[in-house]
Amino acid sequence: MNTTAATVPTITLNNGVTIPQLGFGVFQVPDAATTDAVAAALQSGYRSIDTAAIYGNEAGVGEALAESGLARDEVFVTSKVWNSEHGYDRTLRAFDASLAALGLESLDLYLIHWPAPGRGLYLDTWRALERLHADGRVRAIGVSNFEPEHLERLVDAGSVVPAVNQVELHPALQNRDVVAANERYGIATEAWSPLAQGAVLGDPVISAIAATHGKTPAQVVLRWHLQQGRIVIPKSVTPRRIAENLAVFDFALGEADLLAIDALERDGRTGPHPMEFHG
Repeated sequence: MNTTAATVPTITLNNGVTIPQLGFGVFQVPDAATTDAVAAALQSGYRSIDTAAIYGNEAGVGEALAESGLARDEVFVTSKVWNSEHGYDRTLRAFDASLAALGLESLDLYLIHWPAPGRGLYLDTWRALERLHADGRVRAIGVSNFEPEHLERLVDAGSVVPAVNQVELHPALQNRDVVAANERYGIATEAWSPLAQGAVLGDPVISAIAATHGKTPAQVVLRWHLQQGRIVIPKSVTPRRIAENLAVFDFALGEADLLAIDALERDGRTGPHPMEFHG
């Protein structure tokens, strides 16, 4: 087994649990392709896998984990409860279903996938996550796609502050207000779609920085995230790119590089991810 995992730094969450700062995401990976993709990631040295019930590939993740030969405590596994399962009892059942699909007895991190404020149930959903955490069935609990007002309501009403807020974040959409709210509450920021599904990789500023460092544009963008203290979960199904995305710990961006990438955020912001309204 590749020993690259030892080079990946960890982030200590607000409850003392540590998570690898760079993990592997499986959003939009078909279940049939997930086992091979996760196996390639684990072989390359990733030790954090991020999935969700709505992705429909928890079983593929579980198969790869079972076949990896790695001990359970060597891999940090995240999943998420979907909008249609909000509510205390439904969330508890959804968690059981995710564990069954993954073939695991516990999770390292469980997230509310979206606040779905129109349903008005995310506080009840959070109570269920607090119960799962108190029962030792999940080591850390958090949220995804929560805006500052959702975080404020949750922190005020709950007994556990979320450990993580996973949000879309990349050079073209930096979600500064959400990042500031996360910092205010001691919540770690985790970036999904950290490469904007490749949309930012042709930017001339990023390309120039990549050429200077002898790295790919994707490696430069991932390094930008890492140096700003974020957790990041790039996705690929190509073994070469899976390994390439992990090879970002042998160089560092200078302050001018970081500021140049910071300045790339475009006016306006993207709308909600279309999957927010699925199901």
